[in-house]
Amino acid sequence: MAAMSDKVSQRDPADQPWWQGAAIYQIYPRSFADSNGDGVGDLPGITAHLDHVARLGVDAIWLSPFFKSPMRDFGYDVSDYCDVDPIFGTLADFDALVARAHELGIRIVIDQVYAHTSDQHPWFQSSRNDPKGPHGDWYVWRDPKPDGSPPTNWQSVFGGPAWTWDGRRRQYYFHNFLKQQPQVNGHSPALQAALLDAARFWLDRGVDGFRLDALNFLMYDPALRDNPPQPANGQPRTRPFDYQRRLYNQGHRHVPRFIEKIRALLDRYEGRFTVAEIGGEDAEREMKLYTRGDHRLNSCYGFDFLYAPALTPAVVAGALKAWPDRAGMGWPSWAFENHDAPRAVSRWLSPKASDAEQLRFNEMKMLLLAAMRGNIFLYQGEELGLTQVEIAFEDLQDPEAIANWPHTLSRDGARTPMPWVADAPYCGFSPKDSGARPWLPVGSDHVARAVDRQEAAPASLLNTTRRLLALRKAHPALRWGEAKIVEAGEARLIFRRSYDGERLTCLFNLGPEPAPWPKGISKSAAPLASAGGAGQGALPGYSGCILPG
Repeated sequence: MAAMSDKVSQRDPADQPWWQGAAIYQIYPRSFADSNGDGVGDLPGITAHLDHVARLGVDAIWLSPFFKSPMRDFGYDVSDYCDVDPIFGTLADFDALVARAHELGIRIVIDQVYAHTSDQHPWFQSSRNDPKGPHGDWYVWRDPKPDGSPPTNWQSVFGGPAWTWDGRRRQYYFHNFLKQQPQVNGHSPALQAALLDAARFWLDRGVDGFRLDALNFLMYDPALRDNPPQPANGQPRTRPFDYQRRLYNQGHRHVPRFIEKIRALLDRYEGRFTVAEIGGEDAEREMKLYTRGDHRLNSCYGFDFLYAPALTPAVVAGALKAWPDRAGMGWPSWAFENHDAPRAVSRWLSPKASDAEQLRFNEMKMLLLAAMRGNIFLYQGEELGLTQVEIAFEDLQDPEAIANWPHTLSRDGARTPMPWVADAPYCGFSPKDSGARPWLPVGSDHVARAVDRQEAAPASLLNTTRRLLALRKAHPALRWGEAKIVEAGEARLIFRRSYDGERLTCLFNLGPEPAPWPKGISKSAAPLASAGGAGQGALPGYSGCILPG
């Protein structure tokens, strides 16, 4: 309920929905823990390591896809929305994971991939074989132009035209991503009903919410207008996709209508949560549109930081200012890392940085994330300070990196196995005596960052992360309060969080050199939390602190 002052009312914390201001831990199942010795992570492996997640103090887990799939895009090409791929386990394994997570007080959010399926999905097989059958219009099929060329100039994210010729239907089908990921016809009421049935299947099994993948790609322009060219901006363009403004292959104005159906379904279940992944040049407008009011999504997943080349006060201030604490405004979500983006410490810090400098930077980054207004996402291994791994061409699995070698940075470098035990083979990713080689190599510098090493070190990033997430939970101003930017300079960043009489000052130096202590902020106040040696008048390079008042 919003007050007439245009500010969110200051409700009792007990009345706040669990997801608002939550810390959510993303697990990429292939790379978390292998229980059966085949070199690929699985659901029982996740269940066996849930105590680690619980000790972090997060509110929920987001599980990347574990559904049946040919794995051309590692689960984001779904062939059965309502079953577990055998490589990950069984439905019984999923049920056991949910039960154990709930015992530990952790909620489960799972991916829903609605914009496309696998070309092996029975719906697509039916559609290509029987144009007049029940699934004939569930995908986007079009005749060629008179010269045999594709219907539009649209380009796919992974390179090349977004249309592939199919000899069975003697038509082109549309795909925004791989040709093995045909685009569904999101305008079809029957297709929409089938997607909602799949959602209901998982809600009935006890999931607490959905992360909706690439949701703004769900619907296209039925008029099939060509996309206009994208003006050059001085950045290298490695894909035809980068040469276009994507006005007509995504982001159709009717997407919110389907979002309202999703919300209506989830509102029949208590305490469920929705967050959408929204990318592209129009992302901010679409995120606000998709979360407007109380009949659409709870949150959208921002890309402000995931591809930012540097962590600067301007980037942080711009993100926070875009989502003010205002009536009718949606609730944002933030992540510095995920399975599609390079590890943040490798993106934002010089490769020549020492281990000590990396630790300082990671502590400061984690403190900043804990201080952000919105939901915060941590990607597996971020609590360990994992770096981006250089993957040799012969070890690449990422189809985009293989197709665009060597110009596209492999996503595989952020998907390498979690290091659990430093002295075990492959850092304990697989059972001790299996001898299994993981599907991706373990990072050579990840051994020293393994969970068991950091558990034993009180000042480790792992233990610091636990303390910072506990701090966020303990202070309503950090979890729910408004964020007001005080200063966003070249390196120094100051913002205030406030809620129901509690006010906190968040002070950061995002640069490598010491910064002067700001005037007007007491040097004597003891910080509630500090990173990189900040506080008591000191603001070293890559440091920060949260002060009362």
